[in-house]
Amino acid sequence: MIPFLALAIAYLLGSIPFGYLLVRWRTGTDVRASGSGNIGATNVLRTTGRLAGAATLVLDVVKGYAAVAIAGDLTGSNQLWMSAAALAVMAGHAYPVFLRFQGGKAVATFYGAFLRLTPVPLAAVVVVFLAVAAWTRHISLGSIVAAATFPLAAWLIAQASWPVLGAAVLAAAFVIYRHRSNIQRLRKGSEHTFSLGAKRE
Repeated sequence: MIPFLALAIAYLLGSIPFGYLLVRWRTGTDVRASGSGNIGATNVLRTTGRLAGAATLVLDVVKGYAAVAIAGDLTGSNQLWMSAAALAVMAGHAYPVFLRFQGGKAVATFYGAFLRLTPVPLAAVVVVFLAVAAWTRHISLGSIVAAATFPLAAWLIAQASWPVLGAAVLAAAFVIYRHRSNIQRLRKGSEHTFSLGAKRE
């Protein structure tokens, strides 16, 4: 029962829509009605400002990390259940029970979860993300490329166990799947570009 409790906690943590709550608190509006319609940090940055975007990013990373850490505490650091918790917290962010299962793309939550599981490979793909995003000015493309390279990094750098490596593959596939509309816009050349000149506080 305890492992399943860990997964339930992970999903509920993931379901906390920090971007939605921060924008609602600051402006009284629903962030899903603006920009890309996403509750993640990029859309919060674009629609509400740098401070709200940064806070959303940090909180989404923290909930991913916390979910896996709690699973570790409850299961005696069992890597199978910690890996499952990483997937559960991402599922909670993407399909939050508190927002009728309409959530974000789970990139920041993915980073937080695997920061707890495989910190060095995660750091490597963050560098990949930053390089691709800076070069192309497409946050989405940076996220897609980073996710795609993460399982290889987990295998080569950390020689991750099979539960962790399996979760890395599933998490990467999930992030890419959640970006399918972005992939279509990238192909058409109509994807949003990133700029630090987002709406000011």
